[in-house]
Amino acid sequence: MEYRTLGGTGTVVSAQCLGTMTFGNESAQEVAHAQLDRFVERGGNFIDTADVYSRGRSEEIVGRWLAASPGRRDGVVIATKGRFPMGDGPNDAGLTRAHLTRALEASLRRLGVEAVDLYQAHAWDPLTPIEETLGFFDDAVRAGKIRYAGVSNFLGWQLQKAALLARLRGLAPIVTLQPQYNLLARDIELELVDVCGHERIGILPWSPLAGGWLTGKYARDAAPTGATRLGEDPGRGMEAYGPRNAQERTWRVLDAVRRVAEGRGVSMSQVALAWVAARPAVTSVILGARTVEQLDDNLAAADLRLSGEETGLLTEVSAPVMGDYPYGPLGVDQRARTLPG
Repeated sequence: MEYRTLGGTGTVVSAQCLGTMTFGNESAQEVAHAQLDRFVERGGNFIDTADVYSRGRSEEIVGRWLAASPGRRDGVVIATKGRFPMGDGPNDAGLTRAHLTRALEASLRRLGVEAVDLYQAHAWDPLTPIEETLGFFDDAVRAGKIRYAGVSNFLGWQLQKAALLARLRGLAPIVTLQPQYNLLARDIELELVDVCGHERIGILPWSPLAGGWLTGKYARDAAPTGATRLGEDPGRGMEAYGPRNAQERTWRVLDAVRRVAEGRGVSMSQVALAWVAARPAVTSVILGARTVEQLDDNLAAADLRLSGEETGLLTEVSAPVMGDYPYGPLGVDQRARTLPG
């Protein structure tokens, strides 16, 4: 297992992070604990959860696993999130000081810990000034309840504003961004990756396998069936499957991933995970698995290093469509400047 620093901090985390969204829903506690055991056995030390995952059950399952072995808490870096509703009241959501205070206290109780290493705003809140949220983060750091602050699902301007305000006001910095990022979803490269690079913010990609697409489990023009996330919910399955299936780019990417995987004798999942792990500013890739067997396959990607030729092929075939301006050729030319001579 490779290790990296958590954004611009000195805390060291594994380059793979165990995501726990399946815990308490798709993965029963016994299976979840087996995943946690296997992840740590393979050198993983970074675990990500959220209060809304199975409405708190995910955090409770992680908490019971931490409590089962003395000293286990000191060996792992725990991240969780708050923002979405956990109750029916009008103030039971958002990035307000009041809601996040209650959400954090509840997460600490479910996890059975005095502090979490990384507390993340699960998404932007258009009703709450970001200054209020940053103030809450800073107070929570000073109170010893969180060690670092991060955000998820922010746009470029939102992340830059938060990072700049925190620095100018001497508040706890934003150290991580958790966005969707994979070979089929590369739009964060338009602005967010550059913001993260300039601000020393580590990227924690979620859905690195594009909801199972990059595993090769779906076929062209064949509706998802069987034991897959899309197959088990036909309505949601077709809603998510149809648009992506209709894009020729999807199948070009899958064909390229399959070609690299067959040439290496590894799974398509491992190729897709290795590609995103090597992208600029990426700190740790969040793995989501239903079973220990799925996790084992994903963990094997930690030892896979793609060649320059393989990386080039995948990067070229998956290039996002940017148009001409402001992200395409005309916009790039407008912003270009080189030294004379």
